[in-house]
Amino acid sequence: MLAVATPHGEARVHLRPVDAPRAALALGHGAAGGVGAPDLEAATEAARAERLSVALVEQPYRVAGRRSPAPARRLDAAWTAVLEHLIGGELRGLPLVVGGRSLGARVACRTVAAVGAAGVICLAFPLRPPRRAGGAAPASRIAELDALTVPTLVVQGERDRFGMPPAAAQRTVARVPGDHGLKADPGAVADAVGQWLRAMSFR
Repeated sequence: MLAVATPHGEARVHLRPVDAPRAALALGHGAAGGVGAPDLEAATEAARAERLSVALVEQPYRVAGRRSPAPARRLDAAWTAVLEHLIGGELRGLPLVVGGRSLGARVACRTVAAVGAAGVICLAFPLRPPRRAGGAAPASRIAELDALTVPTLVVQGERDRFGMPPAAAQRTVARVPGDHGLKADPGAVADAVGQWLRAMSFR
């Protein structure tokens, strides 16, 4: 495990390297979960099978023992600081794919340009928060996906209460069994990630 200082506290990186990697994948966790989530583990093993070294990143608020996430700007700044450290060190010289589950996917999407990522993997992207009783329909977050100009994979549970993003020219959407937790079929998650990574041409 690697400790990395960020503007908002210490982050932790769990490195899963491979021999002779052709690229690297950095993954962030969900709002209240950790890097051991089943879909993150499935994506990690699929990426390693495709010769990508993997870095699982714990945000400072989780390292500090808090369950409630920090504001978006702090999450983005901490993530960017960690990725800059890895690009200059442990993952030096490797094409970079970024991603994460739910909240971590949103952070990865917002910071693609800042870290120079070649692609994005979104696990359980929280497209639209569920409507609260008596409340107005929450706004969609599709703009965060539409803003991406690099190849993007979204792996979404067929029964995800946050909805199903549409496919687009640069966006592949893989529907897999289960809900937002993506726990029902980790093998389907791994298959979707592996297939997409095999089709990526890294330079």
